[in-house]
Amino acid sequence: MLERIEALEAELTETGGRLSDPEVLGDQHLLRSVGRRFKELEEILIVGRPLREAHDDLEAARDMFDEAEGDEREELRAEITDLETLIADLEERFRLLLLPRDPNDGRNVIVEIRGAEGGEEANLFARDLHDMYMAFAVVHGWKTEPLEARDSDMGGFAEVSFLIRGDGAWTRLKYEGGVHRVQRVPVTESQGRIHTSSATVIVLPEADEVDIQIDDSDLQVDVYRSSGPGGQSVNTTDSAVRVTHLPTGMVVAMQDEKSQLQNKVKAMRVLRSRLLRIEQDRQREEASVARKDQVGGGGRSEKIRTYNFKENRVTDHRIGLTLYRLDRILAGDLDAVTDGLLADERTRQLADG
Repeated sequence: MLERIEALEAELTETGGRLSDPEVLGDQHLLRSVGRRFKELEEILIVGRPLREAHDDLEAARDMFDEAEGDEREELRAEITDLETLIADLEERFRLLLLPRDPNDGRNVIVEIRGAEGGEEANLFARDLHDMYMAFAVVHGWKTEPLEARDSDMGGFAEVSFLIRGDGAWTRLKYEGGVHRVQRVPVTESQGRIHTSSATVIVLPEADEVDIQIDDSDLQVDVYRSSGPGGQSVNTTDSAVRVTHLPTGMVVAMQDEKSQLQNKVKAMRVLRSRLLRIEQDRQREEASVARKDQVGGGGRSEKIRTYNFKENRVTDHRIGLTLYRLDRILAGDLDAVTDGLLADERTRQLADG
């Protein structure tokens, strides 16, 4: 492990030198990659350097212990025990920092939520999920930006998308992609029976223009008038924009902004992020499986998490975690769930390593 620390020190020096290399400075994609690695190395060595010093101190204490007598020997014995405990703790933290980094760590996040099975109740649940993530963002000090929303007739969301930016946003939100199931008495039910509905959540890393370059000839851009629930027109100008990526057939529509340009800019951000996700999946030789795994067919049997209102219970089926604090989780207290998912991922990575 000490040899690994020395190697990381050398890599940090080499990487720092590359940050002033004209070739790197002239390539924004490369510059960002090198800068990200430099930051990663600094974070690892914040633990690595004290670990090396603790090993040096332990070696010195053991040498002195062999020559010591009386009270000094007992003091050194206690110091050796403390250092061994410290080293064990630092080594565990160091191993976690050496785990492979998610290439999307540090990126902004685009979240898309849609009502799935359950009709209007599913749309109302989609709004609940939207509000949960908005509150979660507030808890962590993240910034949010609405992208698109299609209101349903009873005040829910048939579809809603938004951007979240801030430290750790991708790290925690990447687990949210999938089918979310709700069990409760819907407002549309007069007999008081519990119904099961679902909404789908898609989580995408936001792509920069340097990540995904799109040829204008590959785009078909249509404009039309914005519409609200039931299809009624909500303005008198053709400000809504529908962008179709011809090579993939992917379609992104935006209508919330007042101008065509603003709606097109937002549509392109979402399109680039979707294409980035597909490219990353392809590079992992999984094509678009990761995206399909997140949403499946929207059926209740494919759920990743269940929200039971009667029992005030939330269960994440991937890790078998059940918490009886649904009210707090919907209010943004989601860390207990994401902490469990993060710990599970780290455990599997350590086992694979």
